[in-house]
Amino acid sequence: MTKLTRRSLLLAGAAAGIAMPWVVRAAGPEIRLKFGNIVSGDHPLNIAMGRARDQIVKETDGRVTIDLFPKNQLGSDADMLSQLRSGALELFAQTGVLMSTLVPVASITGVGFAFPSYAKVWEATDGALGKHVRKAFEKSGLVCLENSFNHGFRQTTASTKPILVPDDFKNFKIRVPPSPLWTSMFKAFGAAPVSIPWAETYSAMQTRIADGLEQPLIGLLVDKMYEVQKFCSLTNHMWDGFWVLSSQRIWDGIPADMREIIERNINAEALKQRAEVEFMNANLQSELQKRGLEFHKVDNEAFRQRLVSAGFYTDWQKRYGEEAWALLEKTTGKLG
Repeated sequence: MTKLTRRSLLLAGAAAGIAMPWVVRAAGPEIRLKFGNIVSGDHPLNIAMGRARDQIVKETDGRVTIDLFPKNQLGSDADMLSQLRSGALELFAQTGVLMSTLVPVASITGVGFAFPSYAKVWEATDGALGKHVRKAFEKSGLVCLENSFNHGFRQTTASTKPILVPDDFKNFKIRVPPSPLWTSMFKAFGAAPVSIPWAETYSAMQTRIADGLEQPLIGLLVDKMYEVQKFCSLTNHMWDGFWVLSSQRIWDGIPADMREIIERNINAEALKQRAEVEFMNANLQSELQKRGLEFHKVDNEAFRQRLVSAGFYTDWQKRYGEEAWALLEKTTGKLG
């Protein structure tokens, strides 16, 4: 019979910790998951995940908990994606557009001027298109939870002049996330897109590295972009949301009963959060006006037609492939 010593137990625990990020701790949760993302702690994504965590702790009698790390506390987008794939980060919320560096089709829900309403967004992401995207994540070794979280339709802001018609974008330096889809769309307008990580955007606006940016109203508020921007054009040019991801290896290592509780509660909170963000984005204009942001309505169809004439939709149909594009147009109607 093998004699168990304190040293051998510690070594065994350390070895197990390499394969799994949780080790049974005295008077603490058996499973402790880190959840990383790029948005502020008071963003509805993190508020909703806090509620999910509390319910998960309750339903598992404290066996499982989730530690939230908002606003790049664990590093940049690229840093957290690397941590997710290695197993150092258990849960990561990221937009499909930014995940497209690994899973190209993930950005399809961000195609410019594709969705006329939130109802159409959810029809696509909760339907066949969303299923197609989640399967693509699986092929890259990632688990994508079923319900996406809402960030909202993105608007265009500027410090120099309001963007009122497509020609106003000519030579306009606009901050965009590091994504081919964003860069391609704004180049089609004649703009000069500058890829800047979100954590560096506020300072980039202060130092005029770019003339403007684009972001849902909730993002402008929680990250105080109204302090460095003057004009906001209601372009509604793309919808943006977050998928909650885990690595397949980490996810499969969680006991099935605990996995069910985690998944069910996060998915349930995603549905609640969608409605909360939709309400907030619909009612934030007056709050942002009080803080100095000047709003302008635009003819969204004029911007969409510019993309049509520039061949934007034809190009991206080829990039995504016929199957994915057909699933998108099943909800949106013909785009090109």
